[in-house]
Amino acid sequence: MLIRSLPSAAPLLALAACVPAVPGSPAPQASPQPAAATALRPAPVTTPSSAPAGPASFTFAGELTQGGWLRGQAPGGTVSAQIDAEPLVLDGDGRFFAALDRDAPAEARLTATLADGRIVEQALAVAPRAWDIQRVNVARTAGIPSDSFAARRAPELAAIVAARAADTGAQGWRQDFVWPVTGRISGRFGSQRIYRGEPGSYHSGLDIAPGPGTPYVAPADGVVVLVAAQPFSLEGNLLIVDHGAGLNSAFLHSQSIAVSEGQQVRQGEVLGRVGASGRATGPHLHWSLMWRGRRLDPLLFLPPQG
Repeated sequence: MLIRSLPSAAPLLALAACVPAVPGSPAPQASPQPAAATALRPAPVTTPSSAPAGPASFTFAGELTQGGWLRGQAPGGTVSAQIDAEPLVLDGDGRFFAALDRDAPAEARLTATLADGRIVEQALAVAPRAWDIQRVNVARTAGIPSDSFAARRAPELAAIVAARAADTGAQGWRQDFVWPVTGRISGRFGSQRIYRGEPGSYHSGLDIAPGPGTPYVAPADGVVVLVAAQPFSLEGNLLIVDHGAGLNSAFLHSQSIAVSEGQQVRQGEVLGRVGASGRATGPHLHWSLMWRGRRLDPLLFLPPQG
């Protein structure tokens, strides 16, 4: 951790997180001392403080690995914070959520700007992952989409981007996540094929295959920010839930969806049923998690299957 002083911040910034100073206590006045009285003890010294309560440095817990996450608290007196170049949303107590992309480098950096102008920095060591990589000795065939497909796909992508960017104030990011459904894991996050040295897209979520029609539930509290009015070309019946602080879940290939846009959902509440809509080879739930454009491994949020 590095603390370095900067020039004083603008007056408005300095006032943003200011707590009134506590005046020092006046020293007690001596009074005439009876003959049998004991000696007076020195009065305690009160040191004025203008910094809001909080830790001296970042505190956090989570999974510091590629595709991982952390929840924590910023130093006391923080007026803004970020991980690398990405701003963090701080609640009234300075608590935050942050995450690490599947291809995150070996180090990330938390930075806080304090009300008095100081900068607090803390480096994070990011553990690498051994992804399931298949090397295929054939050329990659990336088909050219037809004009009709491109015309259909454009508004779908725009809806997904808008939903991922929604800020509903949901508080699910604070919770320990639960399995949306349990069953056979048919696809793992981060797996990828390399075609004669050319990488294909990696698998962006966790595939769970409990059987068609099985209900799945909200892994954490949130607000529904997207329900596909009709099956999307690739995702099929798509549902996206915002968990707050930039964290959101997407559920693909549903047979049916039981909630509507704008609805608040609680952890464990039924969201829909597992299906094979869209581009799917069989019935399964594809669950993906994203934070500010960073793709995360859902398994790192979950306890072992019971």
